Amino acid sequence: MNPVIKYLKNLFASQRVIGGDKELLGKLQADKILQKLIDDRRVPGLAITVRKNNEVYFEKGYGFADVEQHTRIDPQNTIFRIASVSKPIAAAALASMVEEGLLDLDASIYKYVPYFPKKEFDISLRQLAGHTAGIRGYRGGEYGLNKPLGIKESLALFQDDDLLFEPGKGFQYTSFDWVLISLAMQEVSGIPFADYVREKILNPCGLKNTFPENPGHHLPNGTTFYSKGRLGFRKAIPVNNAYKLAGGGYLSTSADIALFGQVYLDPKFREGKIQSQFLTSGIINGTPTYYGLGWQVTQDKLGRTYYGHVGNGVGGYAVFYVYPEQDMVFSILINCTNPGVLDTLEEVISVFLKDVNSNIPT
Repeated sequence: MNPVIKYLKNLFASQRVIGGDKELLGKLQADKILQKLIDDRRVPGLAITVRKNNEVYFEKGYGFADVEQHTRIDPQNTIFRIASVSKPIAAAALASMVEEGLLDLDASIYKYVPYFPKKEFDISLRQLAGHTAGIRGYRGGEYGLNKPLGIKESLALFQDDDLLFEPGKGFQYTSFDWVLISLAMQEVSGIPFADYVREKILNPCGLKNTFPENPGHHLPNGTTFYSKGRLGFRKAIPVNNAYKLAGGGYLSTSADIALFGQVYLDPKFREGKIQSQFLTSGIINGTPTYYGLGWQVTQDKLGRTYYGHVGNGVGGYAVFYVYPEQDMVFSILINCTNPGVLDTLEEVISVFLKDVNSNIPT
């Protein structure tokens, strides 16, 4: 049978069974789009978790954690590299430290990391967290670095470079900003950054499958990390992301990331004096940066406000969006370096948003 006819036949059959339930039809449509990513070999594997009204609304794994072994993906347990989705987690820990009075967002980084080489201008923690500090981005092979560097040791990568602009006068997205922030947090707390995050964020939020990657350590539930070329998927180059843990070094499951997002659907929490600063876009010369402090803060094509982050790292791609007005969280993880499917994933998100709220414009 023609696959299109077969799909339509199944779709209409489902419609008869459910009595025209738009929500279930939306799930069927989203499922079809995601499965096509696998069928067309655009991604090796994918996990998605959608939360609505403080419960799981849709959750499924597609493709393979390991293509050769045909290892299936379980959204609750399969571990992915989440790349820059690490930043909101680090931002939550930073906010906790600010609330405790241990750090001041508007204080100089030199107050906490006095050995960072002096620049022409002073730099605040707020500017670092909002990527307006003027620190440069990756050069050459730094994106895929495979050296056993600690946070402090990694300063050697960029500490001697001039600022790109006067802090507060421009925007330059870079994980090096979060290297400095995590170092400041480590110096002030007196414990490793990873330990502070675990104690203050991961454990209280119930994120049991979120942790730093330990290079060379085999994870029973871990995905194989892939890159995509003209001939298909190949194993990604080995990397060590320990030094940039705060900016892009965590591992997690789609279920855990969605659960983390659930915390930010509580109006009392996100609208608090400290947290609201993290979820408010910066402004440079009258123009929004669409970035808060560790969080992307923007609107989709239909003007719906959301915050979260997109992550792209070696062997991992992640989309994490929180829609406060619709009371929804979207967590999508892929075990491949940037597969170029963001538009498709946002289409899936729009399908879910359309079908859970009849008052949302289409």
